[in-house]
Amino acid sequence: MSKKVALLIMFFLLGSVLIFHVFIITEIIPFDKVWAGKLKSVEEMRQFETFSILLNLVMFTVFVIKYRLLLQEKRNRLIDVIIWGFAGLFALNTLGNLFSESIVELILGTLLTLFSAALCVIIAKK
Repeated sequence: MSKKVALLIMFFLLGSVLIFHVFIITEIIPFDKVWAGKLKSVEEMRQFETFSILLNLVMFTVFVIKYRLLLQEKRNRLIDVIIWGFAGLFALNTLGNLFSESIVELILGTLLTLFSAALCVIIAKK
């Protein structure tokens, strides 16, 4: 898979995840069905979701920068290091999803984060 294709897939995935988190923070999706069932209050959910939305926006921004660099046939070592960090975060999140109390989060979350980690590796490697 090419870096361009991997980036386009990441844009789609991150966009979908952002919509999902907006549904949680607006309580369209009940918060007790996410975060491995560990959230105990609406305030705690808002804190977790706000952080998650901001982190996803940062990731989206980094991937946009990477895409533009790729189109210009340029490299930026810092951007690549950041994307390797994202790969690590997705790998850790995959492990966390394995302990979810929700079967949907267990299956979909694990597959999504594992696939995202693999895409980050493709995007960041030389």
